[in-house]
This record gives sequence, C-alpha cells and structure tokens, in this order.
Amino acid sequence: MLSDSATDLTDVFQEHRPVLFGVAYRMLGRVADAEDVVQDAWLRWSGADRAEVREPRAFLVRITTRLAIDRLRQVQSRRESYVGPWLPEPLATDIGGTAPDTADRAVFHESVTLAVLVVLESLSPLERAVFVLREAFGYPYAEIAAALDRSEAAIRQLAGRARRHVEEGRPRYEVDQDRQRELTERFLAAAAGDDLAGLLDLLAADARLVGDSGGKAKAPLRIIESADKVARFLVGVAPSAPPGTEVTFLELNGRIALLTHQGGVPDTVIQLGVRDGRIQTVYVVRNPDKLVSLAAA
Repeated sequence: MLSDSATDLTDVFQEHRPVLFGVAYRMLGRVADAEDVVQDAWLRWSGADRAEVREPRAFLVRITTRLAIDRLRQVQSRRESYVGPWLPEPLATDIGGTAPDTADRAVFHESVTLAVLVVLESLSPLERAVFVLREAFGYPYAEIAAALDRSEAAIRQLAGRARRHVEEGRPRYEVDQDRQRELTERFLAAAAGDDLAGLLDLLAADARLVGDSGGKAKAPLRIIESADKVARFLVGVAPSAPPGTEVTFLELNGRIALLTHQGGVPDTVIQLGVRDGRIQTVYVVRNPDKLVSLAAA
C-alpha cells in the first residue's frame, strides 16, 4: 500500500501526465517512444529531492523535454534507414485536458496533425523542442529557456527559425471537420466502387499519396504524385481488400480519418489533407507497429 506521500507523488504526476505525453509525442511522433519518455520522467520525478521542486509542472515538463530530445537524437539514425516514406504514428486525439488554459486551442490542435509532425522531422531536436513548447503549449520564452538551459535570446532565435521553417513547409489544409468527413466518405465510396472519374473529381491536380509501411506491409515505397496516378493506384488496390474488412471513422491527430480492421486487428489508416475543397494529400499508414495503439479504437 502506498504511503500518503507516495500517493501524493503519484497524484501530482498523473495530473500532469497528459501534458507530458503531449510534449513527448509531438517531439517524437511515436506513441511507444512518447510513453517510454513519460515513464522515464516518472522515475526521475519519484526520485527527486522534493525540497528542490518548487513548481511540479515546470519540473516535469523540463525533465520530459530533455528526455525527449535525447530520445529523438537516438531514433533519428533509425529513421535514416526506414523503408519507404516515414509518417508519424497515428494518435487518437482527445484534446480536452491536455492544453494549458492559456494556450490557443486551434494552434494546439494544429500542432499534432500529420502534416505538421512531418515538417517537424526536418527541425533539429532543440528547434523542435522550442517549437512544441512555444507553439503548442504556449510557454513563455523565459520558461523554455530555463527548461532547456539556454538564454532567452537564444530561445527566441530558435523559435523564430523553427516557426519560419514550419510555415514554409506546412501544407495549408482546411480544418472544417464536417467538410472533411463528407469528402472522406465520398473518397471511400469512389475508391471502393472502382470509380476512377469520381476520384479524379475529388483530387487536386497536384495531389500526392504518401504511404508508410516500413517495409512490413504493402504500400508504395515512393510518394505518388498527380491526381491521375493517385486515382489509378487507388482503383488498382481497392479490389485487393479482403472480404470482411471493417471501416471506422474516427478522429486521429485532430482530423477525421478512416481506420480499417482485418479480423479485429487495425490494418490501415487513411487520412486526407484537404485544400480549397479538394483532396491535396492522401496519407496511408500500414506499418503494423504504428497501429498497435489503435487496437481499441
């Protein structure tokens, strides 16, 4: 049985755990890696000198961010040898309770999308940490400087550089959920119905399909570009879907997505990037390692 002090220790950590996971996931793009970082943060927290911890939240965020930076440096070498395009692990999002009261909810929501996380991959670990803490969680520059042991001037410079890079690389997608669901339903109907003309009507002329299988499932090993090639690919693979495939609509990374199951096991995630009423990007995640966390969805 836990002592009162141990119970308090656990309660404080659990109170801040959603924020810690949110920081770690945005830093790493993988649920398992983020969970490992949060677990390591718990070990540091449970062994910390209580007399030196004046602000538990600041202490925990600092530990988590530094651990995530270290982990990101370790996994970057693995991603260099990744088979085919790399996409973040889809995350079933429940934004409530994970953003600071002062954070802009729209910005917080946007910071976890697949498109933004893909762009964050091109930042240095330190730039990524600054961007996540500043843009997603609204932390003041002074607090970020203290967390990362840098001067406030250096943090402002890193933040400006990271923000410019993200703005340059981030696709401009619509965020209206009702419109996105409508297009996703039409996309599914056209693809499943072998309707090439219907798909071409939905896709932007310069549409792209990005498939992530990690070499562990069937998916394109290169990005497919142009509406014609994307549509023909989709029509070509649709008949290969086994009988009994179950399709679920759900929110992943702040956007409506399709999740298919085979025999109750998550098989494929498809999410659409929509701009000006047309599908700009089709994200397809088939790496089974990245779908484990969706088993209960």
